[in-house]
Amino acid sequence: MPSTRREFLVGSTAAAAGVAAPAYKPILGVQAYVWTQQFAREKRPVVEGLGEMVAGCKAAGFTRIEIMSALFPGGGHAKLARLREEHRVEFPVVYDGRPVHQRETIDQSIAAAVETARLAKQLGAGAINFNPAPKPGGELKTPSELDIESGAINRLGEALSKEGMRLFLHQHAPEMKENAREWRHWLRNTDPKLASFCLDTDWVFRGGQDVMTILEEAIPRLASMHLRSSRQKVWMETFGEGDIDYRQVAARLKKAGYRGFLFVELAYEKDTAITRTLIENLRTGRAFAEKIFFS
Repeated sequence: MPSTRREFLVGSTAAAAGVAAPAYKPILGVQAYVWTQQFAREKRPVVEGLGEMVAGCKAAGFTRIEIMSALFPGGGHAKLARLREEHRVEFPVVYDGRPVHQRETIDQSIAAAVETARLAKQLGAGAINFNPAPKPGGELKTPSELDIESGAINRLGEALSKEGMRLFLHQHAPEMKENAREWRHWLRNTDPKLASFCLDTDWVFRGGQDVMTILEEAIPRLASMHLRSSRQKVWMETFGEGDIDYRQVAARLKKAGYRGFLFVELAYEKDTAITRTLIENLRTGRAFAEKIFFS
């Protein structure tokens, strides 16, 4: 299901402008996070496993991988550049996260995110998927901190645009607390021209919010999604039938003419029952995503 970067930009721009959406044509990929979990269990440095990660994603049928800035240190960036050419894969988005709710750390965080963007651009990325870091313990941010954070997001979006990069905003459960208080603050107080959204449906669900309600609010600025499945709030080993009705999600995206990214993101926790290899789980997750979102 190929889709060019230009098609993605045109589609997401149309959605943000509120004009008639083009034909539905999402872009399928996979998020790299679960590989870092596997390497941690095996007590292997991530940089040593990057070749296995890229080859494994390709073997599972994915040609687009959302990587993470955490993969860059220790020679990881140079290794990813070689692997990208060797396996003919794309790294269209890089995930990053830093605190931007305190004035004294904003400049440092923005500078670090921009440097990440420059490195990611060398790997062919066109966007940073950025999660404004939560407070320790998931404590709620004050109204003043939320105002500071939204202002910093706009600054970051402007700085990234000068680098030819886009900014996506990602959320976990803390941003869903108190009726998605923090997330809705971003929605109301950040510039749609500078910041789009990556909706992580599982964290919406875990954060106690209705997935379809949040999706409806996000759609005008939606540029990417992270797709993961749980059953009775325990992460499943693959992406499949679970707590979230992804057929409903797909139907709404089709109605909107969505042309952004869909990244299958597996993640394992203590109670996850793992019965297959990671490559097999990624392959079955891709098949399910194709069935739900592309048929």
